[in-house]
Amino acid sequence: MRVKLVLATLAVLTATACSVSSASEPSAAAPPTAPVIAPGRPGEVARTLGADEAATAVPTPTANAADVRYVRDMIVHHRQALEMATLALTHAESPTVRALASRIRDSQGPEVQVMSLWLGQQGLRGPDHHAEHGTMPGMATPEQLRALAAASGPEFDRLFLQLMTAHHRGAITMSEEVLTHGSHLRVEELANEIATTQAGEIRRMARLRSSP
Repeated sequence: MRVKLVLATLAVLTATACSVSSASEPSAAAPPTAPVIAPGRPGEVARTLGADEAATAVPTPTANAADVRYVRDMIVHHRQALEMATLALTHAESPTVRALASRIRDSQGPEVQVMSLWLGQQGLRGPDHHAEHGTMPGMATPEQLRALAAASGPEFDRLFLQLMTAHHRGAITMSEEVLTHGSHLRVEELANEIATTQAGEIRRMARLRSSP
């Protein structure tokens, strides 16, 4: 992923900087002995960067429209998951389902706070609480939410696992899209975290759905 490539580059630059600063004072301004190679674009040859140019070779985090759309949509997406998880704490019969719902609340609640903070740092507003979400993948319909709220016991457990599995798959789809089209490093990290966490929870829900 791009995040890993950038972090690896940072590590190389940091090691180079440390070797320069630890040298004796008269030679502190000398260029690093190990060259920094910048790969060329398709059809172009790689080139060696000078010391000053190498220091700025790693791009600074910059958000684009895909990043902003993902964060705003994911806040709304998470809010619905939190709504369903809150219902499970009082409606579910299975202790395992209740424990899963608690885990979802514990992870997605702080993620909403992180995403809201990120939008503020970009000088942007968060989504409206009544934002339109019909086109987001995995979102439960109002009718499905009403059916979930009206259910209890084993029927609630079955419906909760069904809806939350679809919801998680939608979040993974959204994360994959921003990893392809986004540009901000923090958003990429967040998308990776969300996709990894929710893929694990999907596997757990699959085991619960298949158990007698």
